[in-house]
Amino acid sequence: MDLLTIGAFARLAHLSPKALRLYDRLALLSPIRVDPETGYRWYSPDQLGRARRVALMRRLDMPLARISQVLDLAPADAAAALAAYWYEQEQGIAAKRELVGFLINQLNGKRTTMYEVLVRELPARALLTIGKHLTADQIGEFAGPLFGRFGGAVPRPDGIAGAPFLRYHGEVTEDSDGPVEFCCPVDPSEIGEVAGRFPEMKADNEPAGREAYIRVPKSDMWTSLGFESLRQWLTDNNEKPAGEVRQIFLTDPATVGDDEIVFQLSVPLG
Repeated sequence: MDLLTIGAFARLAHLSPKALRLYDRLALLSPIRVDPETGYRWYSPDQLGRARRVALMRRLDMPLARISQVLDLAPADAAAALAAYWYEQEQGIAAKRELVGFLINQLNGKRTTMYEVLVRELPARALLTIGKHLTADQIGEFAGPLFGRFGGAVPRPDGIAGAPFLRYHGEVTEDSDGPVEFCCPVDPSEIGEVAGRFPEMKADNEPAGREAYIRVPKSDMWTSLGFESLRQWLTDNNEKPAGEVRQIFLTDPATVGDDEIVFQLSVPLG
């Protein structure tokens, strides 16, 4: 089989040589042969299919790491993974549309109806915590295994007071990282024994108090208006926050419909 130079392969694949060098460094699309003396790359015509898929998926703004994961799957699994990615993008676009509407109303002096804010009492509780600086797209990778690990591993308070949550100590976006803390409530009488089982985590105590919260359905997972609802409610009701915003996960989004509640956002009240 005749091999193609990087220039010829780039033209056939509608990619630049610069892009091909990047894909090689990332092990996304490596040449068949590299000249040991000159470092020149040679590609097989059989690689054109993968190259075109990479190019087309990049047009969907799919990150290269995710493209690599998708292309390494069996065809049916790759198709399902691509469909899941595009569902996320559509939900993200819908969330941005809501945010644009909110900002337009705000600039025009109009009030936007967002979420119902409720208030509840929480008992004193002990917490096991571990934190990390994260961007928005890294939260799932950090928190997912922790939620799974502590789903039933420790004695927790009853009800919502025992639900693990994330505590946000700063602004977290796709472009900048911020401190995010995973917190698992623990029965105060058991915290000494439990903390000894997880030395990588820090034991903390939280006093009894009130918190304001909203319930977020799966269809609104990607919107940031929940945070705005809480901020607006605090202003309207002359309440002061006594701590950081929390995200309390109630169920796996993959297992429920768009109208079902998947998490709550809350803020302690002073």
